Amino acid sequence: MVKNEVFNTEYKYIKNKKYVDNLKIMVDLLPDYFFLIPASSTGKYHPTYATGDGGLVRHTKAAVRIAHELLINESIGNVFNDDEKDMIIFSLILHDGLKSGIVKEKYTRFDHPLLMAKFIKDNKDKLTLNEDEIKFISSVISSHMGQWNVDYNGNEVLPKPKNKYQKFVHMCDYLASKKFLQVSFKDNEIID
Repeated sequence: MVKNEVFNTEYKYIKNKKYVDNLKIMVDLLPDYFFLIPASSTGKYHPTYATGDGGLVRHTKAAVRIAHELLINESIGNVFNDDEKDMIIFSLILHDGLKSGIVKEKYTRFDHPLLMAKFIKDNKDKLTLNEDEIKFISSVISSHMGQWNVDYNGNEVLPKPKNKYQKFVHMCDYLASKKFLQVSFKDNEIID
């Protein structure tokens, strides 16, 4: 498997080649386990298409497809410019990139949004993104868990979405995790 080819379909949703090129670099840097594990370590919080081998990739593809469909809808997507739309797709592809930690752990890391945001910042020297783009992407990834921002001890660990970009990314991730929304896949590609 060539890691940066897994999202070839999703790269086509991005208009600016700079974002695609940078995204491929980041996808190559993701740990191998990302491409193999289910979306939920327990299977409790995601629909059946996101369970089993490769489930996290399928969950990611579903979240990205939801975003794409909403962003091309004039009534919904018109509040974002083209670069913002591209960075939203970029962020959704990476949002769960370190779901089980930098080195794979048994369960989902509660702080995985913060780990992924830091990972992007730590690798900015490999990218051609400017500080504002890094900040945008990191902020929407950091807050993608929405109201589920408190750890098992009741500590508020993750930021809640505050702006329209953060709320949109959270919404797409949230919808992709709902069991009543089933997406059909063949060979890890969405079937229309």
